Amino acid sequence: MKELFKIAWRNIWRNKRRTLLTMSSIFLAAFLSLFTRSMQIGSSTNMIENAVKLSTGYIQVHKLGYWDNKSIDKTFESTDELLNNIKSNSNITSILPRLESFALTSSGKHTKGSLIIATDPQIEDSINNLSTRLTSGEYLTKDDEQILVAENLADYLQVGVGDTLVLLGQGYHGVTAAAQYRIKGIIYFPIPQLNNQLIYMSLSGGQYFYSAYNRATSYSIMINDPDALDEITKDIASKIGDEYEVMTWKQLNREMVQAIQSDNAGGIIMLGILYLVIGFGMFGTVMMMTMERRKEFAVMIAVGMQKTKLFVIVFIETIMIGAVAVLVSILASIPLLTYLHNNPIPLEGELAEAMTIFGADPIIPFSIDLSIFVNQSITITIIAVLAILYPLSKILNLDILKSMRS
Repeated sequence: MKELFKIAWRNIWRNKRRTLLTMSSIFLAAFLSLFTRSMQIGSSTNMIENAVKLSTGYIQVHKLGYWDNKSIDKTFESTDELLNNIKSNSNITSILPRLESFALTSSGKHTKGSLIIATDPQIEDSINNLSTRLTSGEYLTKDDEQILVAENLADYLQVGVGDTLVLLGQGYHGVTAAAQYRIKGIIYFPIPQLNNQLIYMSLSGGQYFYSAYNRATSYSIMINDPDALDEITKDIASKIGDEYEVMTWKQLNREMVQAIQSDNAGGIIMLGILYLVIGFGMFGTVMMMTMERRKEFAVMIAVGMQKTKLFVIVFIETIMIGAVAVLVSILASIPLLTYLHNNPIPLEGELAEAMTIFGADPIIPFSIDLSIFVNQSITITIIAVLAILYPLSKILNLDILKSMRS
């Protein structure tokens, strides 16, 4: 077998022009597939990261039954023991306690229902960079008694930084929640639903307002390895008991999961079309190479080489050409994809506006996950093998006399 590989390698470079033409065809195919798949996975990952940061986190812990009936009476006591049990998993990067409810917001003659999110300002900012979304005013501190108001809500209520809002709602176990709050900052959200009704306050301020002292509606958990999501979820659930419910972002955001699946399906169809083009391109190239070498093959068989052995040699030649081309395409794509991963392509105009409405950054991100290079290499190799089987089968049915006269 070692001799066959030597013969195949020498045969490859006897006709450099033909070899380079075949390599170029496979290189271009592999490069395009790597580029396309990197963009698809990068876009999906970016969409997921934006969604989980603003809403539920990768994993959410809440009181059993809270997700079906989002009542402030379904809060749980936030204790150090509970936090330590969750933090014991090394994959967890941060835990964000939130107290979420609704309140009637009033300023003079203007009144509107608002979503209140009481949170730890420092942790929230480290995850969502809220401080960069301020259009005016200042960001919250840990025990702040002031609030941040979404831009469209502030416009509707005709208030600005330094003005006062009256909040009226229902607190823990039916207690009346009513208070005045000074506006510390105006914050902008690209998602219209949030920008029209959202108010942020410190966690301690929200617990005081709703009389839910030391309580939270949920813990939003961020992790460093999304691939281990199910494993981490099971580990947390086993540590905190049956009175809590541990849910993944996929369970909490079913509409987004469906949107991502639809997007991936479209991407796979596009990739399938690309693979089809790749397959026919490689088929034509190898077919041409085989037909050009008919006389050479006939002479080799005439001097005593078995057809099966010749078939194996040419098969090894083609696999070598494909392997070199795929390797070069990976080496060529890594610098480009790494650059695009660190410097995503910015979008402008209507497309950018459409993406911001759904909470995604107006960019085309790229992924450099190792699985992209491995999977595409395997796929291109399989396509190459399938594409060359028929042309190479011509060797087994070669008419020696006719080929030698050609």
